[in-house]
Amino acid sequence: MSFRGHSFAYPSGGKFLMSDEEESGPQESGRSLRDEFRNRRPTINDVARLTGVSKKTVSRVINKSPAVKEDTREAILRVMHEIGYAPDPQARGLAFRRSFLIGMIYDNPNPQYVVNMQQGLLDGMRGTGFELVVHPCDRASETFLSDVRNFVERQKLFGVVLTPSVSEDERVPPMLREIGCAFIRIASVSLDEPEHMIVTRDHLGGEAAGRHLASLGHSRIGFISGRPSFRSSHERRRGLEAGLAEHGLTLDDSLVAQGAYTFESGYDCARTLLERADRPTAIFAANDEMAAGVLQAARSLDIRVPDQLSVVGYDNFQLAERLWPRLTTVHTPTREVGRRASTKLINPQIAPGTEQDDPRALPSLVVRESSAPPPAG
Repeated sequence: MSFRGHSFAYPSGGKFLMSDEEESGPQESGRSLRDEFRNRRPTINDVARLTGVSKKTVSRVINKSPAVKEDTREAILRVMHEIGYAPDPQARGLAFRRSFLIGMIYDNPNPQYVVNMQQGLLDGMRGTGFELVVHPCDRASETFLSDVRNFVERQKLFGVVLTPSVSEDERVPPMLREIGCAFIRIASVSLDEPEHMIVTRDHLGGEAAGRHLASLGHSRIGFISGRPSFRSSHERRRGLEAGLAEHGLTLDDSLVAQGAYTFESGYDCARTLLERADRPTAIFAANDEMAAGVLQAARSLDIRVPDQLSVVGYDNFQLAERLWPRLTTVHTPTREVGRRASTKLINPQIAPGTEQDDPRALPSLVVRESSAPPPAG
């Protein structure tokens, strides 16, 4: 590059000429630039000093502004690489009067869901300069809404991704709009304008489960629902009923038990259903944690799975393949849903609703050893 003015030595053997308009720093003599920053983190001011340009010019390069000459850009990027300078997303955000932080807000009893969702959000943020901040909360708390607001304002978030059941709380979106925070809601049904929604369509998974058990020949099918405060619980039941109806069957209300999306609730509900004289020959649990509880309850009652009882779960998390028998379950593409959510949040120009037509974002049945035809007779 060609700056007018005097020069300083650069470790690669070349020279950067410093502009007459910029105040030059001390000349480097023989030692690597990285030596200077062995005990401290380089700053944007260091980059500006070593390249002989203004801090504003460095900032423009960091933010990929076209208003910088190519040779100047290349010189700045070389110095950044040499001294190990990495832009701080929060500092970048201050320049834009916003942060480069995205929040994930959740109240979910399933830790694997939380992990998979985080991975998906990070997939969508990779290479964008955005970082993820997670915020667990208790939707039942009296301070829930103020806690969420304080989190968003304290972190100066660019936007948030709301997962079930936080996404289903109709108090949250108006609050976020009021404080100017972008948001995406993930839910089993559409609850907002398409630009704010990722719809998981859980009823399709329930339909697949009901269709599968009915096609095997089961007619007495139990259902263990999730928390009533989660819309997914109702949608999965709705789907189950629709899948059974395709085979002329109905769900017997006496074979429905109220769970809480936990192993313990699955175990307790299954014991109740399986201790009946007219026990079901199959049980559909609204998530894999509860399905694992069903398997344990059957084992405790000497009921063989799948010879005497078929079990179907929902999620297809790692647990499903680690149980024995391995669990037939509905696969939910949680990581893919998370990726789409963060991508949509960062790039709001993406056409709304297109993800709903992509099978990669829809639930699907995975058949394993825990389901089989009912016992004869």
